[in-house]
Amino acid sequence: MSEKPSLFSRFSGGVAQLTGKPATFVIAVAGILLWAVTGPIFGFSETWQLVVNTGTTIITFLMVFVLQNSQNRDGKAVQAKLDELILTSGAENRFMGIEHLDEKELRRLTELLRAAAESEPDHALAGKVDHIIRDRRTKLKKKG
Repeated sequence: MSEKPSLFSRFSGGVAQLTGKPATFVIAVAGILLWAVTGPIFGFSETWQLVVNTGTTIITFLMVFVLQNSQNRDGKAVQAKLDELILTSGAENRFMGIEHLDEKELRRLTELLRAAAESEPDHALAGKVDHIIRDRRTKLKKKG
């Protein structure tokens, strides 16, 4: 666990932290207001418009990759923590890997769990959950 994160991972984590602060939002709004106020000075020229369009497009494009990297790492870390909790608790091990179910299967599983929490005994739910997970694993094996 002592593996040092890559330079990009450290960078994207830092950028995600920085951009998520209220002060960063205020700075962005101030930048746009400054740009808008300078409109009359530059006669609302095409170059004046191009500055903000280009700047915001570049920032947005780069931020997608930086924030997605940070979000992916966070998601994987949360998943690893949940898997550890499942393995070390009385929870059902069959829930390991359900993040690979498709949207329809996850929705159905959520509905089953919600209904079971309200009415069914735990053993009745186990068979239904097994069926959903077993079907998905069979589909994945056929594809791979």
